[in-house]
Amino acid sequence: MTAGQRLQDEILNGIRRLLIEDGLQPGDRIVESRLAERLRISRTPVRSALDSLAEQGFIRRVRNRGVELVSLPEAPAAEPADPRENGELVLQISHDRNLGHLADEVTETELMRRYNISRNEVNRLLERLADLGVVERKLGYGWRFVDSLRDAAARLESFKFRAVIEPAGLLMPGFRLDPSWIRTMRDRHRRFSEMEWQDSHSVAFFDMNAAFHEGLAAGSGNRYILDAIQRQNQLRRLLNYDWIYGSDRVQQVCREHIAVLDNIEAGDLEMAALLLRRHIEHSIALRQNFGSKPAPEAD
Repeated sequence: MTAGQRLQDEILNGIRRLLIEDGLQPGDRIVESRLAERLRISRTPVRSALDSLAEQGFIRRVRNRGVELVSLPEAPAAEPADPRENGELVLQISHDRNLGHLADEVTETELMRRYNISRNEVNRLLERLADLGVVERKLGYGWRFVDSLRDAAARLESFKFRAVIEPAGLLMPGFRLDPSWIRTMRDRHRRFSEMEWQDSHSVAFFDMNAAFHEGLAAGSGNRYILDAIQRQNQLRRLLNYDWIYGSDRVQQVCREHIAVLDNIEAGDLEMAALLLRRHIEHSIALRQNFGSKPAPEAD
């Protein structure tokens, strides 16, 4: 197998893994640019991999909608690994990072010693974190955490910025959401509402949350609003993985998101924008209860 073929297989396996980790269902929309961003590659090889999945019948391209999932492909084969690698290690790193136990730059050896894992395991872990956009390889030796909202003042500014920008996006002339996207997003929230919450669900919960806010921003038709919300989601990703608010807040987030969708579907964008702003303000109020203590965002 040539190096080019190996690379194509790695990209294809990466996309298959992301589709499964995100819990997508048939009919869900797949955003090509989002996959490229998470895999930290250009859109051209992602488009080629999606073409391959389309030929295999797993996805389809729908006019005026983009790429849509038909059925989930099988997960790529993987070497046996520490079961913590499936989620617990990501959550532990999130927790340690937010408490300041991990510096901005880390080495593979440091992570091996800290978490008592092998070099192969730490390499897989770092690759997964890189797929999520949490870390990036340094030009020399080691890895660097991507910027995040670790400073309390920066987190508050982020919330206030979003409280202005996101509701405004709903009121943009020509705002529109695909009805099938609304149905899919509502179903994903209901599934989270009905499942028994576990800390290991926090990664998938954040990804659904991010998809909700980015989907609303995309509906505005304004690329700069969408870019701003995508950047905000990327900054708060690692912080949100360390979820400490439990199932009650998960239930509240799902109810508030669904209420926004219900009003959009009913054509009452003014009420939807008001509810979205209140939703973000609820997160601000909940977060401020922690004072100066490290705490994840609550939406």
